[in-house]
Amino acid sequence: MKKIKLKAPQRASRCMRKSLSAVLAAALICTGLPMAVRADSSKVVTLGANLSDEQKTSMYEYFGTTAKEVDTIEVTNQDERKYMEGIASEAQIGKRTYSCSYVEPTEKGGIQVKVANLTFVTSSMIASTLLTSGVENCNVVAASPIEVSGTGALTGIMMAYESASGEELSEDQKAAATEELVTTGELAGEIGQQPASDLMNQVKQEVIEENLTDEGEIQDTVQSVANSSGIDLTDEQIAQIVSLMQNIAQYDYDVKALKKTLENLEGKEEGFFSKLVSTISGFFGGDDKGGIINSTNDNILGDNAVIDSTLDDIKDKVSSDEGEGFFDKIANFFKGLFGGNDTEDASEDNTEDSESEDTADDSTEDTLTPQSDDDPEDIAGSDESGDLSNADDDDPLQNGHDGDADDDDPLQNGHDGDTGDDGSE
Repeated sequence: MKKIKLKAPQRASRCMRKSLSAVLAAALICTGLPMAVRADSSKVVTLGANLSDEQKTSMYEYFGTTAKEVDTIEVTNQDERKYMEGIASEAQIGKRTYSCSYVEPTEKGGIQVKVANLTFVTSSMIASTLLTSGVENCNVVAASPIEVSGTGALTGIMMAYESASGEELSEDQKAAATEELVTTGELAGEIGQQPASDLMNQVKQEVIEENLTDEGEIQDTVQSVANSSGIDLTDEQIAQIVSLMQNIAQYDYDVKALKKTLENLEGKEEGFFSKLVSTISGFFGGDDKGGIINSTNDNILGDNAVIDSTLDDIKDKVSSDEGEGFFDKIANFFKGLFGGNDTEDASEDNTEDSESEDTADDSTEDTLTPQSDDDPEDIAGSDESGDLSNADDDDPLQNGHDGDADDDDPLQNGHDGDTGDDGSE
């Protein structure tokens, strides 16, 4: 039987291709498994006490659940005042409660939040303040059927988390979290929501990681972060942030959990394969990152609903990076790793064919024997078995990258095969 001897670099390249394919396939299977949830936890919905029955029904529909599937807590304006009086203004507290929440404690992943129709607070603000309250891992949806400030949303979320997890949060930390939400919201009114959230998150991370308690050290940190971000703070704003951070610094936090969530909020990129796996898994319906956040029905709230999520930055970076499509990224990555471009790959294949004839009679050491049509490996891994000119057909990620013009190959063409009342609380 004719045997073909390949050069060592060529053998290594092909082995790496197949190994990476196997690793990726295994990773995809793993990501299809649901995220673990605490054994003693449940999913809890909170509803604003001043909602009509019709509005309450619409919120269950928005959350993608029913009253029979979850525990429900009614949150009153008095519940909100327990933490907000003395911190928020009367205008911010209001006299009615419309904000609702859907909470799912988790074992990992940090804190992920989605908000809808909340105008004063953002998903990042709520996620960061939940860290202050003592929460480490949780998926949250906070919403209202009408636009409201959302200042009272945190109260309902903390109530829901305690009920769902069976964990009682520190009253002092819950008060500090409420103070942080109001302070960040007021700062956002002056410098913008995103700059305010980023500033507060970075200052808090440095204060906790470096165990800063001294007023002067915290003030220097606030000023340094503001300067590096190009933000001009007044003396009053600096003093308010320093006072808040001194309060937060009293408590013990899991630095690793805090850093995980704060990095999520900063939209820091994950590793290439982590993004690759999570995005492919999500494309085929297997992405559980964000849990209940993925079940919401935004159409329920209408076209003008104000919506944002802590998952948005990561998903945007994965799906679009300066116009480069997701499948383009896969193709270009493997092209760069195994030969640079189609021209080089085609040249390599031609060289291999030429060398095959010259080395057919050489030693059998390190040789490849063509598979027969009945070989199970050929049948499982290739459309046409026993064809040496298409030896990479058994590699689904490599197929279409060896110089052949495969118009039906989505990885080669960079696509998936498609052608085509006052609102205060």
